[in-house]
Amino acid sequence: MAAAADVPLSILDLATIVSGATAADALRNTTELARRAEERGYRRFWLAEHHNMAGVASSATAVLIGHVAGATRRIRVGSGGVMLPNHAPLVVAEQFGTLATLYPDRIDLGLGRAPGTDPWTTHALWRGRTEHDDFPAQVEELRRYLAPATPTQRVRAVPGQGTEVPVWILGSSMFGAALAAQLGLPYAFASHFAPDLLHDALTHYRDNFRPSAALERPYAMAGVNVLVAEDAAEARRQFTSVQQRFLALARGGPQQLQPPKDDMAAVWSEAERRMADAKLSASVVGDPATVRRGLAEFVERTGVSELMVVTETYDFADRLRSYELLADLWN
Repeated sequence: MAAAADVPLSILDLATIVSGATAADALRNTTELARRAEERGYRRFWLAEHHNMAGVASSATAVLIGHVAGATRRIRVGSGGVMLPNHAPLVVAEQFGTLATLYPDRIDLGLGRAPGTDPWTTHALWRGRTEHDDFPAQVEELRRYLAPATPTQRVRAVPGQGTEVPVWILGSSMFGAALAAQLGLPYAFASHFAPDLLHDALTHYRDNFRPSAALERPYAMAGVNVLVAEDAAEARRQFTSVQQRFLALARGGPQQLQPPKDDMAAVWSEAERRMADAKLSASVVGDPATVRRGLAEFVERTGVSELMVVTETYDFADRLRSYELLADLWN
């Protein structure tokens, strides 16, 4: 098990649209954040696929990955993740094969099996399909398109074939852990919003991992909400924007990130507070010393090889500052 100081930090970004701003604002902020992350030594910058969400501008994930990769020079850029049931595996192979051809050794392909949206939008995405595709079979088909071509192969991804873009399995349940272990692939757990099965999933993944040509030993990453400010009380105040988002999702209300509140007690009920606390239990919020201690404890408990950090604030300057402080305290 690696010491906490040896565990690299990466960033998961949703191209968050805050209240009163636009998608264009969010995409500009994402690009600037990626540049700053590269300067500060973060290992990866991943973008997540979501659809029909008023507060998320990363729906065209492959397009945005290409833009971010073009605006940076070294940092790995990828998907956290592409929701594979929404796409034909050949199309994903062509998209990421193109990205890997343009930006060699910098592109990651994280795959999830949830639609990343509501039932109505899922219907729009899946229009014309007659049955639910088998996710493991989709993953294997996609990997064949990214592997070197065989002499008898009739359908090839061009670009894509032979690029062998690194594939990750993403998940928040035992299903993804079992599949990643079976295929010998790296595994990323979405504990930043669904922490309940984190420890069970990581244990199953490690205990059942089969070495493969892609990976000799298990490699697990976990998502953590992090917010750092010089003052702990200010960090907690900024984090109320994230708490409000989870409250809005539970109530079915607006999903754009709202300004922070001085007192959440006036906003939610006790039951809603407990719900949000449970969903956000994989969160470390406070001053630099508190956050360093909290993240070290998280690494010690989970034994993860890498941390995928999610930081959302209403004010983009606060977000940049949090990532700067995090890089400084971890290094």
